[in-house]
Amino acid sequence: MFDAAVASASPSRVLAQALPEKPKGRCVVVGAGKASAAMAAALEEAWPDVPLGGVVVTRDEHAVPTQHITILEASHPVPDERSEAAARAILKAVEGLSADDLVIALISGGGSSLLALPAEGLSLDEKKKIGKDLLHSGATITEMNTVRRHLSGIKGGRLAQAAFPARVATFVISDVPGDDPAVIASGPTVPDNTTALDALRIVRKYDLALPEAALAHLKHEADRTHGHTPDVAEGNSVTMIATPFLALQAAAERARQAGVTPLVLGDALEGESSAAGVVLAGIARSVKMHGVPVAAPAVLLSGGEMTVTIRKGEKPGRGGRNTEFLLACAQALDGEQGIWALAGDSDGIDGTEDAAGAIVTPDTLSRGKKRDLDAQDFLKNHDSYSYFKEVGDLVITGPTLTNVNDIRILLVLPTA
Repeated sequence: MFDAAVASASPSRVLAQALPEKPKGRCVVVGAGKASAAMAAALEEAWPDVPLGGVVVTRDEHAVPTQHITILEASHPVPDERSEAAARAILKAVEGLSADDLVIALISGGGSSLLALPAEGLSLDEKKKIGKDLLHSGATITEMNTVRRHLSGIKGGRLAQAAFPARVATFVISDVPGDDPAVIASGPTVPDNTTALDALRIVRKYDLALPEAALAHLKHEADRTHGHTPDVAEGNSVTMIATPFLALQAAAERARQAGVTPLVLGDALEGESSAAGVVLAGIARSVKMHGVPVAAPAVLLSGGEMTVTIRKGEKPGRGGRNTEFLLACAQALDGEQGIWALAGDSDGIDGTEDAAGAIVTPDTLSRGKKRDLDAQDFLKNHDSYSYFKEVGDLVITGPTLTNVNDIRILLVLPTA
């Protein structure tokens, strides 16, 4: 089921059928995200007769061979100097275009850190500190990207403004709850529907200590009167080619083929990973004991991005939101027979580790105890990756070259 969900979002499967009419003039390709290189390769395969050029940036080890489109790599989730250089190269690629030209923007999750062009007056080091603080704050991906957009020189529609008067056709692989294109990669080609005041509210909500230059920029933007609407071409378009919901539907279909009833709980679940693990374990137990809300054999499917809040003073171990979810789930199930769980990030990387996620079995905790592992201690220390590595239950896929966020699967089978 996990493999089916990931495969449903493969750029080679979904991009070609969504492409527009071929342009009269030039076709410049730009993009950012974990799937952008694979999307660029799929575009070249779909349009072999169109002269293509341009620049996309992806995460380290996510590049794939292309013939005409330049592939750059940069750091994720914390940007580096290559992220800023890539943003400048992409802006340069769309300079001097005409109304007959077409810009194809290939956008996927991860683009926020890969396109790190600080707003005027800010330094990259200041943006990096803000990014780290946001990751550890407990803020949702939507909130994080709101702050990022208002501290950027390319996001929040600024790339589309730079391409004017050329038409921009944006193709998006969504990794965020609600599939809002303004949120995915912080919307470099999409008009921003938030304000600097929204960003300031998020800063206050999570008690973020912004550098003085960043705070001054946000306050200046909030106080500034906008004299006109920025120029963008009237024919600009945004097309979702893969989403978390479609990935869950692919997993559900695979379950049906195996004779298991799927129940999709939603593609936009948010909240603390550990708390969600306890809640979904409880639902799985209800399925097994009472046949509610669905009778076994059944599978509970969900997507969306949970969070792991690192509080001040804590020194976290190795982990990610999926393995933290699973370790809390395993504790709540407490060896319940007939229930298994898998949770993983569809991009193949849970947090910053080399695993997509892990698997929970009825004997996950008992196998840990045989190795003198205390699951509660590992959970308290945000060291869930280490626990699953010790018991041999990590799911390691390597980079999948797509990204539709997390896939959580709880399989419930009847037992005698």
